Amino acid sequence: MKDWEYFFLCELQKPEIKSLVKKVSNDYKNNLVYPPHNQVLNAFKFTKYQDVKAVIVGQDPYHNPNQAMGLSFSVPADTKIPPSLKNIYKEYEADLGYKAPISGDVSEWGTRGVLLINSILTVKNETAYSCNYKEYKILFADVIKYLNAREKPMVFILWGKPAQECKKYIDTSKHLILEAPHPSPLSSYRGFFGSKPFSKTNAYLKSKKIEPINWKL
Repeated sequence: MKDWEYFFLCELQKPEIKSLVKKVSNDYKNNLVYPPHNQVLNAFKFTKYQDVKAVIVGQDPYHNPNQAMGLSFSVPADTKIPPSLKNIYKEYEADLGYKAPISGDVSEWGTRGVLLINSILTVKNETAYSCNYKEYKILFADVIKYLNAREKPMVFILWGKPAQECKKYIDTSKHLILEAPHPSPLSSYRGFFGSKPFSKTNAYLKSKKIEPINWKL
């Protein structure tokens, strides 16, 4: 059966991915890099391939100390909630009627079928987009293609233009794409608020006779 272990075994045969592993390893040796090395692949540990119901794509990890944990938009429970996640919580409240969580840790979504993946998996301290390697683009495209190949439908939640670049790899006759501006304070009022990603995801899953996601945190 196909799973993430199989996926990464295949990826590691590619020269570009071997090169990426070396680059990332050197980064951790020579720089302060986030998330902690043992959390880089957390998204794939929390959400099994066969269990994915929705994919939330982020750009790259948070670049300040004690924030990144290998899951897009999530921060440890004892960390101040970042602005983008605050806006996600505002939409969560408006869309679902739940009270906004006081913790920024959304890892429970990962255990309930939401793959929380960044297109770039590492970042250097206080320097956003600092690990924007071409090899990461290859890995990310391969992740999306691998998800797309699954017959069981899922929802791709793509916030902002960098995330939306992957939609060319998604077969919309099999899966649903939900697009909206990024939830950052700069763009959230251009259509992120009111986009209802949580309820729309569940409506689609129900229409495919798939159990909806429990979004409540």
